[in-house]
Amino acid sequence: MPHRVILLEPEAPPQPPPGAPCNGCGVCCAAEPCPLGMLLSRRRRGMCRALRWDARDQRYRCGALGGRLPERLVRRWIGAGQGCDCTLETTR
Repeated sequence: MPHRVILLEPEAPPQPPPGAPCNGCGVCCAAEPCPLGMLLSRRRRGMCRALRWDARDQRYRCGALGGRLPERLVRRWIGAGQGCDCTLETTR
């Protein structure tokens, strides 16, 4: 299987296990956009353009939250509160 390199902030938290709550590691959104991210990024592969680093909280956040779209809908579209579903293997 081919390897891909995804560059993330060194201070980002480690990827949580599948099913665990999101901790803002950024791995999933840096690897590929979710359906909402595809619309916002206008791409199906690669880093989502809505991914934002929050230096104060030392975590990644979705830039669509707090934007023009209703937060309730954005949270549903990005799967907020559903638990980590990223199955990529990561190394630090």
